[in-house]
Amino acid sequence: MPAGVYDAPMTPRLTHAALLRYAGLFTWAMVGSGLVMNSLFVMQETEGRLPAQVLVGLVGAFAVFGAAFWLSTRSLGQQRSRLWQVALLLAMTGSAIGLSALTGSGLGAILMMVAAAVVPWLLPGWPGVAWLVLQHLPLVVVFREIGLSPFESAMQSMLYIGVSGFVYVAGLVAKQQAEAREEQRRLNAELRATRSLLADSARVGERLRISRELHDLLGHHLTALSLNLEVAGHLSEGRVQEHVRQAHTLARLLLTDVREAVSAMRGDERIDLEAALRTLVEGVPALKVALEIDGPLAVDDPERAQVVVRCAQEIITNAIRHAQAESLWLRVERQGRALRLLARDDGVGSDAFAPGNGLSGMRERLRAVGGRVEVTTAPGQGFAIDIHLPLEAAA
Repeated sequence: MPAGVYDAPMTPRLTHAALLRYAGLFTWAMVGSGLVMNSLFVMQETEGRLPAQVLVGLVGAFAVFGAAFWLSTRSLGQQRSRLWQVALLLAMTGSAIGLSALTGSGLGAILMMVAAAVVPWLLPGWPGVAWLVLQHLPLVVVFREIGLSPFESAMQSMLYIGVSGFVYVAGLVAKQQAEAREEQRRLNAELRATRSLLADSARVGERLRISRELHDLLGHHLTALSLNLEVAGHLSEGRVQEHVRQAHTLARLLLTDVREAVSAMRGDERIDLEAALRTLVEGVPALKVALEIDGPLAVDDPERAQVVVRCAQEIITNAIRHAQAESLWLRVERQGRALRLLARDDGVGSDAFAPGNGLSGMRERLRAVGGRVEVTTAPGQGFAIDIHLPLEAAA
């Protein structure tokens, strides 16, 4: 790996969304085995005859549901087009109803239970509950077609609604836990990065205080001692004068050492921004972050260092929540007396970009310290962000 490049690994732990996805796919596969058994039973009852259109319909409905479920759970928790989310729900609901109608069984209702787990991720609040209830109403007609009475058909549908409601609540709890976990991770990352900046600021402040004490107290006293020894050297004679001159030489050497120590301590009054940024990009779930730092990254102003950290955190959050990105590249470099932060992701991009609260807050922070930000995006090309931040206040 080249010097200055740091790849932050993604969190390897299995998330709530991943568990939900794999459990749903397993249930979908088990429904497929039930579908095969149902087809064999029908062929046995009809002496081996199964209409081709029925077979195509069964396979098609089963495949459509699996594909729609796979796409809907591919990036749970990320903001996507509401039209696309409704289309995926329609595909899952329609294929499940078609499967029940073709088989004359409750296999489609089982698939509706699987779909109920992702409804809270795709639709908010009451619209999701309404969808959950309404998708089961066509099952009443299906059950009537297989010979059940209206009361039995309604009760059978109510049974499936109850089980789907339980699955819906489980999916809602998983969604809330995933959001809480992501928020906790984000806050912990910000806290650790801020703690790193505060530690550097405290270190710089303490070194500055000690250097001032050395300069104001010890430096002045040594200067006075050197002057007095110089005068004593002119007034003394013989061996006494020789010892006084040696003491004067030692005093001047000691004063020189103190001045060099003070200069060294004042020259190290810089904040290590690189350590804070590396802390920030560690452990980001569902996103691979590549951080490249061009040369030493130390700044004098704690406020500007904090602005850079906040902007980097907002870029990471936007890449996860809005851009639906899998990878993010961050590059930080110095350009004279300014700092430049370049970010690029492989997300979906947008052709009608409207800045939200996060980007507006980023612009406000940068404007307060004389910086600026430019955002470039296009459909299928992700987001590119260019931040320019002067390291010194304008004269």
